[in-house]
Amino acid sequence: MKENKVIIGTRESKLAMAQSGLVREYICRNHPGLHVELLPMKTTGDRILHRPLNQIGGKGLFVKELDWALQEGRSDLSVHSLKDLPMELPEGLPLLCVSPREDPRDVLVLPKGSTQWDKRKPVGSSSLRRTVQFQRLFPQVNCKSIRGNVLTRLEKLDAGEYGAIVLAAAGLKRLHLEERISRYFEIEEMLPAAGQGILAVQGREGEDYSYLQGYEEAETACAARAERAFVRHLGGGCSSPAAAYGKVTEGRLLLEGFYYREADDTCHRAKIRGNMEEAERLGEELARQIKSGL
Repeated sequence: MKENKVIIGTRESKLAMAQSGLVREYICRNHPGLHVELLPMKTTGDRILHRPLNQIGGKGLFVKELDWALQEGRSDLSVHSLKDLPMELPEGLPLLCVSPREDPRDVLVLPKGSTQWDKRKPVGSSSLRRTVQFQRLFPQVNCKSIRGNVLTRLEKLDAGEYGAIVLAAAGLKRLHLEERISRYFEIEEMLPAAGQGILAVQGREGEDYSYLQGYEEAETACAARAERAFVRHLGGGCSSPAAAYGKVTEGRLLLEGFYYREADDTCHRAKIRGNMEEAERLGEELARQIKSGL
């Protein structure tokens, strides 16, 4: 930070800008003496839209340019969707804090103006995690890969390419597009990606980030640590068919994990409960339980 100015690196999509704007609003509200600017960037993941993520290197492609800006001092912070943040972070670029959690669920979205779901057309899904769980619910419906930011996917849907698409509720709500949601998938039906609905604030080692004090909620941070530990211990990156969701109630964490093994087309799901202070250990233990059952 130079001369009371904070620069936040962000992807240039409307959703990414809205999410970074939430962090900017927090800093401005609590530190009116600071001038906070957004630095929008197009990432490699935003440029390559014609191939599925797992074929081009996974979701780490959405953070590379933001990491460079941090390392070079062009930005002071980066804001990501936590589910897009790789499990292993570059040296010197720590995760500083996470946001309160928005709705973690996945949702079904129909073409604009439609009230009936045309199941003859494919359903657009951006991840194997969603596809696998969706097809367990609706085995008669075909899924087809869909790429692009939220608005691009909605345009493809409305143009008739898909009968429906599956998106994260959090993104639609942050874009004030809740009216597009046709159906919520409850956690029991479709376990979300680790960190879904949570924003991650990443910074540079050795800098003063006291202006972020108070942004993080202990319960959400606990769930995030457990969810990421689960996926990390399974050896999965953001493109792996794994899912995790943690919820804290009265100081106790309930963590649920899901893993899909492509080799034999089997799904494995399990739960674990423990104290908040044990978040990472619980995530690792749950991963071990699922691995032992494979």
